[in-house]
Amino acid sequence: MTEPSDDHPRPTPALSGPISARLATAADGAAVGEIHAASWGAAYAPMFPEEVAQEGIESRKARWHERLAGGEGVVMIGFVGDRPLAMSWSVPSETRPGFAEIYSFYTHPDGWRSGVSAALMTSTLKQLRADGFDRVHLWTLRDTPQSRRFYTKVGFTETGATQTRDFGDGNPLPQVEYELAGESGA
Repeated sequence: MTEPSDDHPRPTPALSGPISARLATAADGAAVGEIHAASWGAAYAPMFPEEVAQEGIESRKARWHERLAGGEGVVMIGFVGDRPLAMSWSVPSETRPGFAEIYSFYTHPDGWRSGVSAALMTSTLKQLRADGFDRVHLWTLRDTPQSRRFYTKVGFTETGATQTRDFGDGNPLPQVEYELAGESGA
């Protein structure tokens, strides 16, 4: 059997029901954590030594209860039917005044190519606009073509800015910045 890749995507189980998104509540901590961990594990864990990858997956499962209870930023959750399959977390940008930053945007592998990611992005941008942000930026790993194609497809453009991020293994990975600003922005 061929391993999933951009040329041979993972088969998506049959999903049914309407696609929707809403603000996450403190009760959604486990669902948000599972989405984050499953997506990060599928897309990013192969870039790290096994121990670092496993620690990254476990920490993503656990961190959302406290974050949601504390009201840190705007957390949204996307559904296909009643199954939670996508999550976003946005905060006011610390580096770009007047911008919101989408700090996390993840879709469970079972939801890839289902349309839930686009619906969640639309809802996230609508919520950020309601919160007074008309400009949004985000960072994504340079070597993740699937996420980069998605951000371009939903209207973000690459700014040309780059940075590196160390995920805890002492091996910083390159990231690229995308933004959505003004009339077509949030």
